[in-house]
Amino acid sequence: MGCDWRTRAAARIGAARGPVRGHRPPGPDDVVADRRWAADLRAAVLCAVALFALIDLVDYAAGTLSAARAVLWAALSVLLYVVLHPVRVTAGPGWIAVRGPLRRRHVCTNLLTSVHVSETVATRLVLRDSLGHRVEFDPRVLADNPLLLHRLDGGARAAVRSGLLRTGACELGQLVARVERGRARAVFEVSGM
Repeated sequence: MGCDWRTRAAARIGAARGPVRGHRPPGPDDVVADRRWAADLRAAVLCAVALFALIDLVDYAAGTLSAARAVLWAALSVLLYVVLHPVRVTAGPGWIAVRGPLRRRHVCTNLLTSVHVSETVATRLVLRDSLGHRVEFDPRVLADNPLLLHRLDGGARAAVRSGLLRTGACELGQLVARVERGRARAVFEVSGM
């Protein structure tokens, strides 16, 4: 099934080692991760440090910088970092995991029962499995990482075949089609067609 403890432990070890290097495509048992996560993390750290430096600089220039105010500005910068910290999405055979700054959640993709695209302030993809687990992340992660999309789509197809996925199969199909159209359009634009 891909959701037992040995598979998840091996996936954690593989994710800690980093993405698969080289020209070989990932195999069916390899863990794939969000390729833009490290850049997004650096941007979050840079924004928090820049806020702290700028506020301290303005406070120092005004002559009002004190230890208590510096601690307050540091706390504000840490809060900004926590808000901007990107979730890390990884996927392996039969599962997809989302790790935030405080916790990690996962679902078994071949046991999905519900897929929902939430169109509120920020578009979110919400996945639920039959074990009661739930993950939520930005669907642009799937658009930027075709291997993650492939893992999710393969697991969702297995859930549809087994009769578990009853809510959201159409939404997921539309999302996959939209991402594939966007990639095809990008290929045509690059090739000049």
